[in-house]
Amino acid sequence: MASKKMFRDYIRDARISSGLSQGDVASKLGYSTPQFISNWERGVSMPPIDSLKTIAKMYQISPEELFETMEAEIVKDLKLSLHKKFKTA
Repeated sequence: MASKKMFRDYIRDARISSGLSQGDVASKLGYSTPQFISNWERGVSMPPIDSLKTIAKMYQISPEELFETMEAEIVKDLKLSLHKKFKTA
């Protein structure tokens, strides 16, 4: 299942498999620079929720799988953050 893979790797691999460059994706989503897409693929940020269905269609992947992979990463990060805060409290 894709949720085992880190979101940044999942979204990068899906883009590459679809034959799109970061610039192609940025342009299709209305971004002025491919840096936004690079940030997703480096784990710096995540795409907006309202763009996921469009991204899934461009990448020819399941929108549900894309969402679930992103959700799993967010939950994992939140758990780590809460655990660290609990340990230092």
